[in-house]
Amino acid sequence: MFLTISTTGTAGSPATDLGFLLHKHPDKAQRFSTSHGTAHVLYPEAGAERCTAALLLEIDPVALVRRAKGKGRGGAPDSALAQYVNDRPYAASSLLAVAIGSVFSTALKGQCHARPELPGAARPLRVEVPVLPARGGAALVERLFAPLGWTVTAEPVALDETFPQWGDSRYVRLVLEGEQRLADALRHLYVLLPVLDDAKHYWVAPDEVEKLLRAGEGWLEDHPEQRLIAGRYLGRRWSLTRDALERLALARLAEADDTEAEALDNAVDEETDTEERPVPLAVQRREAILEALRASGAARVLDLGCGQGQLVGALLKDPRFTEVAGMDVSARALAIAARRLRLDRMTERQAARVTLFQGSLAYTDRRLAGYDAAVLSEVIEHLDLPRLPALEHAVFGAARPATVVVTTPNAEYNVRWETLPAGHVRHADHRFEWTREEFRTWAAEVAEHYGYEVAFAPVGPDDPEVGPPTQLGVFTRTDSTRTDPARTDSTRTEKEPEQEKAA
Repeated sequence: MFLTISTTGTAGSPATDLGFLLHKHPDKAQRFSTSHGTAHVLYPEAGAERCTAALLLEIDPVALVRRAKGKGRGGAPDSALAQYVNDRPYAASSLLAVAIGSVFSTALKGQCHARPELPGAARPLRVEVPVLPARGGAALVERLFAPLGWTVTAEPVALDETFPQWGDSRYVRLVLEGEQRLADALRHLYVLLPVLDDAKHYWVAPDEVEKLLRAGEGWLEDHPEQRLIAGRYLGRRWSLTRDALERLALARLAEADDTEAEALDNAVDEETDTEERPVPLAVQRREAILEALRASGAARVLDLGCGQGQLVGALLKDPRFTEVAGMDVSARALAIAARRLRLDRMTERQAARVTLFQGSLAYTDRRLAGYDAAVLSEVIEHLDLPRLPALEHAVFGAARPATVVVTTPNAEYNVRWETLPAGHVRHADHRFEWTREEFRTWAAEVAEHYGYEVAFAPVGPDDPEVGPPTQLGVFTRTDSTRTDPARTDSTRTEKEPEQEKAA
């Protein structure tokens, strides 16, 4: 994929100021890794009178298919061959928009610390994209860019010049010319390139609304094709589109009233709305786990039974956790976790910190060894009691991390749940739920048997009668050289046959 941005200059304002605005030196050819290929920035010409910066994006189609799990997301034709033989390596799309956001991030924000006066000034710009998908044809390209002050040239590309009777393809050669601030020009491209392609190569999550509003600030509020832009940019997810359009309308009203949008959206008075919303127990549980892991000094953390990746995502937000691995027996849960974490959009550096893999805690697994800490968050209660020794052996005996954090429901607290019938467990898949005494007895046995110490902490409101809704145990290894002890003591021999069977 290829994009050029050109400008002209004068003696007082040389064209090479483009290098300051883009934060890329005209005398250098620079290379950047992106989530789906390699981006190159170079200057085919750089003089006082005329300067051109080029962005060349090399896409690895095979890697793109692998990251998308082979499902052809992003508007690719629904055939196996099309995953490898398609237009992605050269036709501008959301891949190029993502590269613009990554490589020219400072320029998109309108910042230039070396020459702070430059970003605010409009300058003559010429933008050219040799091959651009345009679902809607050249007429739609004109409708999208012309209201923004561009002179638009959209030349249809023939299907085959040898056979003109076949007509034009859905691609155009795009040239934009006009007096624009560079930041505005980049933001126009960032939003409208995927809009014209009418597809995105990645999952459209709710945070895409924020990206659209941020990039569209100052021009999207009054654009005549606002609804079409929002719908296509957000992958035709109508709930997200409705949210974006409502917020754009609010921004337009705020501008007309010369006030802040927050001042108009005052259906609830924060000063009189004194009711505090309770923090969900799941959030409190994650915070308790994170606090325990930070106190342990762990850097490499293993989330066993990671589910849809909520804890993995929280761990990745903290730079002290340099490596995070999530394991789950459910392939579907891992697929949802990968989508929730947006693995296909991570930088290589960020992606190197996280690993997701399928596995079972009923078996010893070499992949679990070598981590500083492991987490079993709401996991043990999903196993049949006779299978617990297999889990204990796999985690405490074979993997042996320095710290193991375990959380599980407190059965005594169930009477406080108004919607939970008496005698029922909290989830249909729970095979048991322990009282505080039962959990402490189990934890103490495991700690003694495998060479750990265990400390306990409440999670959630600690009821004076029935305790907290969740109980937490932090196991700390006491002997770093100790291996899995022989299981000969009388207190656990009754579980031995089941473990041998599970192994």
